[in-house]
Amino acid sequence: MKVEQLYTGCLAEAAYYIESNGEVAIIDPLRETAPYIKKAEAAGARIKYVFETHFHADFVSGHVDLAKRTGATIVYGPTASPSFDAYIAKDGEEFRLGNITIKALHTPGHTPESTCYLCLDENGEQYCVFTGDTLFIGDVGRPDLAQKSANKTEEEMAGDLYDSLRTKIIPLNDNVLVYPAHGAGSACGKNMSKETFDTLANQKKSNYALSNISKEAFVKELTTGILPPPQYFSKNAQMNKEGIDSIDAVFERGLHALDAEQFEQAANETGALILDVRSAEEFAKGFIPNAIFIGLDGQFAPWVGALITDLHQPILLVTPEGREEETVKRLARVGYDYTIGYLKGGFATWLASRKEADKVDEVEAQKFGALAKESELNVIDVRKPGEYEAEHVEGVGNKPLDFINDWMGDINKNNRYYLHCAGGYRSMITASILKARGFDDVVNIKGGYSAIKNESGLKTTDFSCPSKRN
Repeated sequence: MKVEQLYTGCLAEAAYYIESNGEVAIIDPLRETAPYIKKAEAAGARIKYVFETHFHADFVSGHVDLAKRTGATIVYGPTASPSFDAYIAKDGEEFRLGNITIKALHTPGHTPESTCYLCLDENGEQYCVFTGDTLFIGDVGRPDLAQKSANKTEEEMAGDLYDSLRTKIIPLNDNVLVYPAHGAGSACGKNMSKETFDTLANQKKSNYALSNISKEAFVKELTTGILPPPQYFSKNAQMNKEGIDSIDAVFERGLHALDAEQFEQAANETGALILDVRSAEEFAKGFIPNAIFIGLDGQFAPWVGALITDLHQPILLVTPEGREEETVKRLARVGYDYTIGYLKGGFATWLASRKEADKVDEVEAQKFGALAKESELNVIDVRKPGEYEAEHVEGVGNKPLDFINDWMGDINKNNRYYLHCAGGYRSMITASILKARGFDDVVNIKGGYSAIKNESGLKTTDFSCPSKRN
């Protein structure tokens, strides 16, 4: 038996490859199917099952495409009603895979159809459990993503999850390995660990959800402090339920190399969003006017999903050379299928054509500190509320990037704004959006809060350590 976790850091998502005696099961596959097929072919095995733990909201699954290419059966848990051919398992139903067995455990709570899959080894012993978004390392799945379709409140969904954990997960053997669908960085939970697997025994000791907590306390804990889900979550869940285009069709549509004239013409004719995915440092030095920056080397897909509200929006790309296909693929993972081309040769091509370019002004933290001491500045901290509440520069307000479309109308286009996040990635995204919307005088503070705290000489308040004040 072989069990391999295939972890994708950008999405904080884990898919799984299980192989036994020439047969393979894939659990929660990403959009691109080729890696799974190649892995099975290299082993001389065939993909027999594609197990889905639920209708994912934070990424688009490759289940339909993978089944078409391999003849595998898609399996969902009880109450699932997909719009494509799939096998709906009964609670407790077993599936033979080579010399091992996969057992469906219906665990509603995160979503109504959420199902864990228990793997029994060649001797019928419990080996591991694939918990989807039912149980994470250190946390559990949020209960508010599917309560409307379930005709339940999030409190009722949380109560269902409490029951699921106690009837299906806690009774399993302590030495069972827990393999969740996500790790830290995913918006599917609140306080996930950076670890991506653990034993059930350790989770019983460290995870509040598996402790001797009352149902009332569990529901209160789970439903308190949940931030609104990113806008693309409901759209991705619907795509996963209805099925989508093959990723090959997305590549065919998106991988068109355009020179500067063709790129400009395509932007004018289609109203396409120009998405620049280079580094924040490169973007600051120069970019195509009105382009939006979301760098590939940050939390790319989640920020695209949070900030680009129309999944059908045509997109034109400015990428580092050689990373065009990677960008199209990572957009497709979260449902953005309408890339229509990229600038061949990257931003250098634009400069060589002598076309107009824009830039973002930046300031070192030390100089920013000196300016702030001399006069009152408009400063915006774009980190998440929890980061801001833990520590921030005294007198600086918090306007999270996540909600920029809500607060942008509250600031004055005639003012100069200094922006910072933790290190510079999110503040550069913010600067690009503001400039595209007519805020011409924005300044990015290089190094973000870390540099301000250490180099600016300004007072910061650290609530995570009450005895410490800077």
